[in-house]
Amino acid sequence: MGFVERRATTKGPAKWFTGDVWFDVIHAGQEPSRMRANLVRFAPGARTHWHSHVLGQTLYVVSGIALVGTRDGRVLEARPGETVTCPPDEEHWHGAAAESFMEHLALWEGTADTTPETDWREAVTAEQYGRPRKTRG
Repeated sequence: MGFVERRATTKGPAKWFTGDVWFDVIHAGQEPSRMRANLVRFAPGARTHWHSHVLGQTLYVVSGIALVGTRDGRVLEARPGETVTCPPDEEHWHGAAAESFMEHLALWEGTADTTPETDWREAVTAEQYGRPRKTRG
């Protein structure tokens, strides 16, 4: 047992995000662990580009209002304490609602070989971001 060396907070690159996004790597497991965990902070309206994860992803909302969109046009609105799962290889995006900051824990697994964990795609358009939201209720 022991402490993990803390890494510096990293600004999310423009090739993966629209708007201001910052993340802290909480855990990047080494074999045999493949667990990945980041705390990600989004400014109002900031969001990821379209992407998918070969083994899926789980998002746990810590604060603010999270939006999670899929290629079929659905946009889920998640609030603190809610968890959204994205199945393996499902193209999706996630980010903050326009009216508030948002932070979530992003959880996913690395691959056991050289296959990339995440496949990054194009930016989410304003029309895609602004689609009607579906809440848990």
